[in-house]
Amino acid sequence: MLLSLDDPLWSTLEGGYRVPYDVAEALKAMQAGEDVWHELWEELHHQGDVGVASYAAVPQLVHLLGGAQSREEDFYALIALIELERHRPHNPPLPDWLADSYQAAWAQLPAIAARDLQGQLDPVMLESIFAVLALAKGNLRLGALLLQMDSSEADEWLEERLGWSEVYGKDA
Repeated sequence: MLLSLDDPLWSTLEGGYRVPYDVAEALKAMQAGEDVWHELWEELHHQGDVGVASYAAVPQLVHLLGGAQSREEDFYALIALIELERHRPHNPPLPDWLADSYQAAWAQLPAIAARDLQGQLDPVMLESIFAVLALAKGNLRLGALLLQMDSSEADEWLEERLGWSEVYGKDA
């Protein structure tokens, strides 16, 4: 069951700084059409740290934006980062009361991503979508690689390991 944005529990949940952060207020602002991505990035994740507020935001983001005409790369990248960092031993476990809605949100993400793959995507959006797909299928390492490696690092790796420009040409 999705936690209501009016539930008083929100104000007690910790974000990435390990202090209470009422993410429901930002989610309400998002619902009203405000751009709150900078705040969400700032508060839900900090140097590898995430909290229960971070986890609780995921089902809400999927609920709020999953049916929209389009999504920004922030949608995929932040959700992927929260899931990736959730697996670090120093971050809190997913609470039992949140597990069903969190897992249900993740079960919806591949279909949402498939819709977005139909349009023209910039490379960062594509990488974020692929990271979400890998994580949704349980491939934590591939999800981490896709999320963390930028295109210049990928180009360098391809050149060193595969001799890319020699094999495929400089314009490929």
